[in-house]
Amino acid sequence: MLVGANTVLEADDLTVELGGLPVLRGVSLSVRAGEALALMGGNGSGKSTLVRALLGLLPHQRGAVRLFGLPLRSFRQWSRIGYVPQRSIALLGGSKVKEVVAAGRLAHRRPFRPLSRGDREAIHDAIAQVGLSEQLNTDIAALSGGQQQRVLVARALAGNPDLLVLDEPTSGVDLEHQRVLADVLAGRLSAGTAVLVVLHDVGALGDLIDRAVVLSDGRVAHDGPLGDLGQHHRRLGGHEYLDHGRVAADDHGEGAESWLGGAVEP
Repeated sequence: MLVGANTVLEADDLTVELGGLPVLRGVSLSVRAGEALALMGGNGSGKSTLVRALLGLLPHQRGAVRLFGLPLRSFRQWSRIGYVPQRSIALLGGSKVKEVVAAGRLAHRRPFRPLSRGDREAIHDAIAQVGLSEQLNTDIAALSGGQQQRVLVARALAGNPDLLVLDEPTSGVDLEHQRVLADVLAGRLSAGTAVLVVLHDVGALGDLIDRAVVLSDGRVAHDGPLGDLGQHHRRLGGHEYLDHGRVAADDHGEGAESWLGGAVEP
């Protein structure tokens, strides 16, 4: 694990138990400014649990998390983090695209204050980045799955985050939507944003990934360049890993996510 002055996220010996059972067992990782880190692993490996623990949405029993150099318990600058949870239409139905994306500005505004000109510009810019300007007033329930995922990405982008955390953003979406996401992330990375993305298949994002951390049974089985996962089928911790880091689907259903991306307040 490499830790330096430009490290924006760091976990050291992180252990998480759910219902008295260990899910994460001494996980350590770091993400630097301008780096794209893929978090991968088989079903039940603990990827989504790790993401929520890193953001303070789940407690940890041992170890430490630091965000932008501050201990998690002391961190308050949540506007610096954009969070894209796994898509849930049940939480979003009945809202227009612009209303969902506007939630990404909550950490930049005082409660109950109207949107400022800067807020409106950030919202429209984020929607344009994901190619949905024509759907500004569309109910999100009327969109395709890929478009819904883009709306969640736009909500996170609206806060202009320094760290972007995405949980399975390519799951269930076609290659076109994956390419849109890849273009958006490439722009953010070039601007110095750190990206942590949970993937079961790198797909169109493969060229962007600097490093992969693979979890197996709640432990880090690999931390290094994506290409080091090998060009052949292999076994790591009981899970089969395919060419280019393709792995089995993640553990969906570990619990409901807070859907107010861009403002993650535990």
